[in-house]
Amino acid sequence: MSNVIIVGGLDVAELAFYMFAMFFLGLIWYLRGEDRREGYPLEDDLTGQVEPAGGILTMKPDKFFKLPFGRGTVVMPGESRRDPMPQNITDRAYPGTPFEPLGNPLSSGVGPGGYAQRADRPDVDMFNRPRIVPMRVAEHIVVEGRDVDPRGLPITGLDNVIAGTVRDIWVDRSEHVIRYLEVALTDGGTAIVPMPMSKVSRRAVKVDAVTGAQFVGSPTLASMDQITLLEEEKVQAYFGAGYLWATPARSEPLI
Repeated sequence: MSNVIIVGGLDVAELAFYMFAMFFLGLIWYLRGEDRREGYPLEDDLTGQVEPAGGILTMKPDKFFKLPFGRGTVVMPGESRRDPMPQNITDRAYPGTPFEPLGNPLSSGVGPGGYAQRADRPDVDMFNRPRIVPMRVAEHIVVEGRDVDPRGLPITGLDNVIAGTVRDIWVDRSEHVIRYLEVALTDGGTAIVPMPMSKVSRRAVKVDAVTGAQFVGSPTLASMDQITLLEEEKVQAYFGAGYLWATPARSEPLI
């Protein structure tokens, strides 16, 4: 029994490689299960029918997220809460064809104008106050004296047509940054414009996402002192869609 070989030619480097391979395979299995808590199960591109989520090796039990300030508990993946298939689109010839919206494409909710069905309540700060509010509510926040205050300036679209006048600035009380501009439209009504799409100069504010006439169709808010998570999605989707659909030329190929 003196010539018995237990491990053969196994050395430390080979053992470390096997351990790494087993760890990596385990990590893949773990991540493929975790990523199904949100975003899965997948759905068919044409019918919206929910497809099978996978076998027992890729599914994990529900995870419970307790929301702050007594807002209940969210279960993921939980019951299937899929968004309904859009109805304001043309029929597609074959799977993979892009959606073509009917009516106003900026408010269609498809393509670059798509948005997530977030909660219809405002985001809150650590004190349970609405996080994004106009400066008339957050009176402790002011515009730095060396910067241009856009309030009172005319605001134009990509065609340089004046859509209205900036009435107020909506700020993030948690991060002290400007999120939106409140615009009093020339034809009446109010528009909320994302600040990242606005270029402020000393004479005017220009928004290159939409034309001056298209400000009128932008989403309105239920309250002019706060904006909900769902309303944020809709506002940003409306103006974001303008980079493709504001003018016919933008939706055409460059060559």
